[in-house]
Amino acid sequence: MTIQDEFHFIDKIKQKNNRHTLLVEGIGDDAAVYQTKNDYLEIVCADTMVEGVHFLKDASSPKDIGFKAVAVNISDVAAMGGIPKYYLVTIAVPKSWSEEELVELYTGMDEIAEVYHMDLIGGDTVSTSDKLVITVTVIGEVKRNRQRLRRDARPGDIVFVTGTIGDSAAGLQILLGNLSVNDEKDRSFLVNRHKRPSPQVKAGQILSSINRVSLNDISDGLASELNELCEASCVKMVIEKDKIPLSDSIRSLNSNQLDEWILYGGEDFELVGTVSPSLFDQLQKQCNEEGICLTVIGHVEAGHSEVILLDDGNETKLHKSGFNHFK
Repeated sequence: MTIQDEFHFIDKIKQKNNRHTLLVEGIGDDAAVYQTKNDYLEIVCADTMVEGVHFLKDASSPKDIGFKAVAVNISDVAAMGGIPKYYLVTIAVPKSWSEEELVELYTGMDEIAEVYHMDLIGGDTVSTSDKLVITVTVIGEVKRNRQRLRRDARPGDIVFVTGTIGDSAAGLQILLGNLSVNDEKDRSFLVNRHKRPSPQVKAGQILSSINRVSLNDISDGLASELNELCEASCVKMVIEKDKIPLSDSIRSLNSNQLDEWILYGGEDFELVGTVSPSLFDQLQKQCNEEGICLTVIGHVEAGHSEVILLDDGNETKLHKSGFNHFK
């Protein structure tokens, strides 16, 4: 491993100032210590990114890799209706990564942490003989009884998504050299959507303001996340293909893989969920005021847990076949 002194490295990457007043002890002791609020619940989530599986060193800068490693966890907190507060990072570092590159990695993490007012409070650094492995744990909070869960969909609900879908998958294909995009503005937009996703924390906060919303973040693909909602809530969903919101950039592409990217591509880190139709207009208005696009794409029915896609009068069952590490 190219880090010569672990403690010197930790001094380089730790924050100079804490962003949260409830943080009692950050990096520098055996563990971090922070205070909690009586009327809030704690949220904890973790994700691991492996070089060659989740990112390619020659396709993304260390800053972009670090940024995304934290962003994917923030998105999980957003899907619970919560606010991210702290994060911990454990990395296994091979000799192919220099200390300078690792400092850049943590700089990318701090860039998104600053946006969401988060503190880095610990982790671990070890060596490995193979690829870089990054595990990020994010700790957040949600007001008691306002947590958003997958199991809260009900027959009669409408199905909605935030933002636009499929952009990240198209951006990945550009990076892999499988897709050529002549317009530089479209190319930049799609690649950036893959490298630097924007977790929908504000939307999650708005959606946590009412009594019942089911919610999931779109990490493994829209079809997969819809199936997870159906399974957790024991309901059926009917999705209208022409209502799925798409960006101008992805609409401009001439590819027979568009449906695959939109339905199964994943890593958009938007939110998908359900809510009573009587409350949707109110939520949509609040989201619009924050610059968030909230779009109805279908409805919930009683029945066997499944997702049906309507396309020009034709029905297709959408299977839970997003990204799976073990298939």
